[in-house]
Amino acid sequence: MFYERFKAFLFAFNGLKLAIQHEFHVKIHFFAAIAAIVMGWKYGISTFEWLIVLLLIGGIISLEIVNSAIEKACDLIEPNHNEIIGKIKDLAAGAVLWSSIIAAVIGGIIFIPKIIG
Repeated sequence: MFYERFKAFLFAFNGLKLAIQHEFHVKIHFFAAIAAIVMGWKYGISTFEWLIVLLLIGGIISLEIVNSAIEKACDLIEPNHNEIIGKIKDLAAGAVLWSSIIAAVIGGIIFIPKIIG
């Protein structure tokens, strides 16, 4: 039983590794995450602000990985252009975009006053 659960973690870590190695947008989000962490350290954000920043980083990168999985599943199901598959992929990408916009706004609320002041 322990071995089966351990294998599940190995599969999950492999998925994270694959996302980082092969998904361009995941790399972009990791770069943005590193930038946010460096800025947080540089400007001495509060514990609460760290919690918000880390939750946003985790949420957006997770959502981007799910988006990548949806896109790959759609491409496997229908490799040719299909209007419905296209809408599914657009919706998944839209979820990442919306979350990224909200994260940028929250990042602005946290960091702009520190940068200006």
